[in-house]
Amino acid sequence: MERRPSPSTKMTIFSELRVFPIALTEEVRRGDSLADKLLQATRHSKLSLRRGDILIVKHKIISKAEGRLVALDSIKPSAGSQAWARRYKLDARVTEVALGESKRVVRRKRGVLITETRHGLICANSGVDVSNVNGGRHALLLPRDPDRSAAQLYRELKKRLKLSIPVIISDSFGRPWREGLTEVAIGVAGMKALHDYRGDRDPHGYPLRVTIEAVADELACAAGLVCGKLARTPACIIRGFDYHPGRGRAQDLIRPAALDLFR
Repeated sequence: MERRPSPSTKMTIFSELRVFPIALTEEVRRGDSLADKLLQATRHSKLSLRRGDILIVKHKIISKAEGRLVALDSIKPSAGSQAWARRYKLDARVTEVALGESKRVVRRKRGVLITETRHGLICANSGVDVSNVNGGRHALLLPRDPDRSAAQLYRELKKRLKLSIPVIISDSFGRPWREGLTEVAIGVAGMKALHDYRGDRDPHGYPLRVTIEAVADELACAAGLVCGKLARTPACIIRGFDYHPGRGRAQDLIRPAALDLFR
């Protein structure tokens, strides 16, 4: 994957970006050390984390390690959830869990439930998922605090490797006005999630006034191309990106309501 050098004097992008998949052969269970599992998997794949690398981890293994599973046969759906599910041939229990995980319902139409989670994320079904879990017996919730989860993994890797390896936790979201899913960063640690080009000038000397790049989302998307959906590859290493170290958070990517023209 090639990237052109940036005209910005504040940031230099290497000419080559490399993405290495990390496959896990064993299921992640509650209480597992993801640092141990991921380091073991990198060794098995004859990989190693180096200074300057970024680790992208899909949220599902984070949620599984944190025990964010809900047994669906323990859920008693409300009458509203049952009516909605009957109308669109859905699982009323999943709808009930999604509503319970939401802060507000953004849109509910044609069988699609768009909510705002307690984290401030806008997504379908509050991010509640049943695929790639255990065959439909449990629903998997988003991590309770993805930024904190990323920070914990970042600290554990630093302790073991004596290296600062930024961590991005990703999930697949749909987008308004666009078909298909794409990856987004829902947890970040060890790097800035945004790069602010305001005040820089383009190659023609024109000053940039509004350009802020969501680099954490872009890196999550690059990882999504390599990890796939069904390959049992829940993490990858990105090498060659000149990130900005610092106390970045995925929360920095959420536009404040006062600045959001669509609320």
